[in-house]
Amino acid sequence: MSDNSQKKVIVGMSGGVDSSVTAYLLQQQGYQVAGLFMKNWEEDDDEEYCSAATDLADAQAVCDKLGIELHTVNFAAEYWDNVFELFLEEYKAGRTPNPDILCNKEIKFKAFLEFAAEDLGADFIATGHYVRRQDVDGKSRLLRGVDGNKDQSYFLYTLSHEQVAQSLFPVGELEKPEVRRIAEQLELVTAKKKDSTGICFIGERKFRDFLGRYLPAQPGPIVSVDGQTVGEHQGLMYHTLGQRKGLGIGGMKDSSEDPWYVVDKDVANNVLVVAQGHDHPRLMSVGLIAQQLHWVDRLPLTGPFRCTVKTRYRQQDIPCTVIPLDSERIEVRFDEPVSAVTPGQSAVFYQGEICLGGGIIEQRLA
Repeated sequence: MSDNSQKKVIVGMSGGVDSSVTAYLLQQQGYQVAGLFMKNWEEDDDEEYCSAATDLADAQAVCDKLGIELHTVNFAAEYWDNVFELFLEEYKAGRTPNPDILCNKEIKFKAFLEFAAEDLGADFIATGHYVRRQDVDGKSRLLRGVDGNKDQSYFLYTLSHEQVAQSLFPVGELEKPEVRRIAEQLELVTAKKKDSTGICFIGERKFRDFLGRYLPAQPGPIVSVDGQTVGEHQGLMYHTLGQRKGLGIGGMKDSSEDPWYVVDKDVANNVLVVAQGHDHPRLMSVGLIAQQLHWVDRLPLTGPFRCTVKTRYRQQDIPCTVIPLDSERIEVRFDEPVSAVTPGQSAVFYQGEICLGGGIIEQRLA
């Protein structure tokens, strides 16, 4: 076993169970371990302040228990400039962005990585992400986590092989129940803490209320695919393709009982377009165009290739062909039509266990 005792690792401590067990596992592997708690949100918000304070207290309690130092850093300005403003712009344009991907790109694997190396003298950073790293021929690959239910490679596709090489992901080798079991055996305060599901660093608050504070909502008509007005929406930003719940469309005369789904957003006219049935043709796509591409190995594409793709988190892998259009854009052709491909979301590509990279969905191909 290699001697890790001279290598310093800074663990991003979120106050959750995954980062807690990450710190413990790295200690067991012989590394010099310290924690770092990132404060990334400054808005005056009692609820958020309360949850951030609890998370910091939990992170501190875990570090005390493990006998390691906990550093704190404030990245609120970086988060606002590089994540949140872009997130709002995307919503304004009628797209549905994924802030967790942006946050990983700009904060956890950029601001945190730089701070840990330059200010804290770290050799590596570590996070509680369910992914794995594999070193082959001097390059680090990003692999899916062992636990298929928890795999988070979808959120980390923007990482370069250099960033992967500077990162450790010990819980990616474990199933989630095993991680909880370790935390319980160690009697960590985070052992039974539920997983966070809110927006990266903004917590569990009600998304609709939160978004409404920053973007003025503009109500407008809900129109069926055949042009009939069937209701009113409270703002296009509150809706995403394939959405079924929360449309408020009652029983319609001469219409079937099938549920209504969002199939399009006409941003120019502030119209939400809906259709009945989860497999309505307007919801289905045969492919997509993606831009803002990131490949983990950072090599340019030389021609079409076969792989699988996910167009949203937790989706089954879709077999596809990727065709380079130019250095900035690709066309993706699915083997079978796919429902609710959503502009603004990410398309992430795989070959077996390896996460190749991905891009932002610019348009879907009907």
